[in-house]
Formats: sequence, C-alpha cells, structure tokens
Amino acid sequence: MAVEVTRWAAPSYDRPRGVTILGSTGSVGQSTVDLIARDPDSYRVEALVAGRSVERLADQARRLHARLAVVADPKRYKALKEALAGTSIEVAAGVEAVAEAAARPAEWVMAAIVGFAGLPATLVAARRGAMVALANKEALVCAGRLLIEAVENSGGALLPVDSEHNAIFQVFEPRQRHAVDRLILTASGGPFRNWSLADMAEVTPPQALAHPNWQMGDKISIDSATMMNKGLELIEAHLLFGMPGDQIEIVVHPQSVIHSMVAYRDGSVLAQLGSTDMRVPISHALGWPSRIEGPAARLDFATLSALTFEQPDSGRFPSLRLARQALATNGFAPIVMNAANEAAVAAFLARRIGFLDIARIVEDVMAGWNGLSTPVEALQEVEAADQEARRKADARCQVRSPSN
Repeated sequence: MAVEVTRWAAPSYDRPRGVTILGSTGSVGQSTVDLIARDPDSYRVEALVAGRSVERLADQARRLHARLAVVADPKRYKALKEALAGTSIEVAAGVEAVAEAAARPAEWVMAAIVGFAGLPATLVAARRGAMVALANKEALVCAGRLLIEAVENSGGALLPVDSEHNAIFQVFEPRQRHAVDRLILTASGGPFRNWSLADMAEVTPPQALAHPNWQMGDKISIDSATMMNKGLELIEAHLLFGMPGDQIEIVVHPQSVIHSMVAYRDGSVLAQLGSTDMRVPISHALGWPSRIEGPAARLDFATLSALTFEQPDSGRFPSLRLARQALATNGFAPIVMNAANEAAVAAFLARRIGFLDIARIVEDVMAGWNGLSTPVEALQEVEAADQEARRKADARCQVRSPSN
C-alpha cells in the first residue's frame, strides 16, 4: 500500500502543535485526549483513529475539533458518519484510511494502536519526519531497524511513551553514552508476583487483568501479569538506546514509584520517579522538547511507603527468558515471539487456554521455527512472519484447549 507523505522539519516550539492520535479510544489514547482537552489552544488535532469504538471516537472528535476521524473497521463507517453528522469533521474507515491519517500534516503523532496492527501507520508517520510518540512497543520489537532507519532518514524523532523507557529517556545523557554502565528497567511484578505455580495454573482472565498499580488495556495487563511486557521492554530498550542486552537489567519494584534508572560508570544512578499515571510520560512527550503542565498527582515523599526491590523469578515468569533469547537470536525471533504471544493472550482472554499456557505456546512456536536468526530486510517479511507465527500459535492453542 503506497501512501503519499509530506516531510516536516525538525521539532519546533511552535503552538498550536499539530497532533494526530493513532488509537485514541484506548487507555493511552484517552489519556492523551485528556491532556489536549485541558489546553486546547496549544494543539490543532489533525486526526483521531480508533479500531471499533465509534461512540467514544465521535465524542473525542467533537470535543477536540478534530479535522478527521477514522475507524479501522470498515463496517463501522456508517455509524461514525451518523454520529458526526452536522459537523465539519471528515470521516473515513478501513486500513488504508488509518495509514492516510498517519500521513496527514501533524507534527506530533501518538502511536498507540495496540499490538502488531499499529506498525504500518507508525512507519508512515516516521517516514514523513513526524515526532512519533511511541506507546506501541510491538512496532519497535517487530520492525525496530526499519522504524529507527525511517526516523533517521526523515529527520523526525522517536519519543518513548512507555513509563519505563520515557524514564530512561529523561535521565539518559546522549553525550555520555560511553559512560553508561547499565539500564535498569523496573517492573511491578504484576498481580501474581508471590503466587505459586500451582495457583497460577488456575488464574482466570479477571484476576490477570487486575493490575495492582496501573490502569491499562486488556492486552498489556495480561502481558504485565506474565511479565512478557517487561520482556518486550527489554528489546525496546536495546533498540531505543543502543545498549546490548547484557547491560539491561530488570528489577522488580512493587511500589512502581521509580519508573526506571540509568547507572553510570562513576557509580551514579539517575532515576525518574512519578505517580502511576500514564499522563506523566505522555505529558513529557507531548511537550517535548519543552515541558508542559500536567494534572497527575504529585509524589508526597513524607508519606511514601518503603521502596523495595527484588530479582524477578524467571522460573515462574519464563517470558523474561524467552525475550532475552529473542534479543540474542535477533532476526525473526522477536517477530515470532510477539506474534505467538498476541495469539496466546487472545486465546487466554477467550478462556481457550490456561494462564501458564501463554508462555509455553510462545516457547513452542519459537522452538519450531526454521531460520529464527535470519536477518529481516523488508516490512513484507515482517508481516508474513507475523501471520505464520499466529497461525502456528493458534494451532497450539487448539491442542491445549480444555475442550480437547
């Protein structure tokens, strides 16, 4: 699919800033909409994109005076058209319309479409030189080199929105890269940090969705419960900051106050702290290279509980081991791991497999893949591997289904 794009100059301080939100009705998208609605004079909303949530999308489009509203599901076009009747807001639907929204003239693009589905539009925005606020870690995990090259060639910027990578971004000194000893990604440990394997085998979707600290979408909540989320973040950190895997550490920090750290060779450790509110990293990215006023609760250090840290248990959370294996193998390994995980998570949420089956299926698909370390050269190869890995994962889900 070819989409005509317009390149934009380097990031500026100009206001109003042109903004597009890919995935506006999801958790990150809603937080972004909230921030823009608090200071509407500073932003011009070019486009809002959603998957199927027409009512919420239409409400957002009216509230932010968006120029374009897009629903990815073409079957929902009529409903969106009716919901925005009487307004001057353009309406479109379908996969091509999503990519065309990313190509429109917005200096800043929030890439928050969940999973692999967000990759094509994210690449479109990157190739035209936008500031891409990246909340879709799967896009970077699956096509990291392609995405980073697109940003470098266009003169745009890649701004991490995940709380962990945004934390590192804030305290990482690019001119002192040679002096960085290691990156330290913090993890809450999820809802099953202290559960036995026997108890984890009986976990239900509602239990796995009940994160102790963060309010997130279904997919990322399950990834947090299996700690695959942290595995994906390991690969993402390697790509964003150019650090080898053996210099990226994962530590469990149940209070989620310190969002990540950078340790330097002189013994200094710089950390970014904040409340468990995604509007903190989104605000940082939305205002970059300036800082803007944010509504998140301020930390009260006098009332904070003790901050504790512990090593993650890779025996009970094998996703961490699989992610390190994928990073070391490179090639198709991250793509296969991510696709198998997305398929397995969907099967778990549909109660077709058990909680512990998620990582087992991912490991099975990776182990049975021929040419896992083969270099990836083109987006078409990424897409083909993603589809085949999902097919293999679905077949394994069927075998493990309780009904069999």
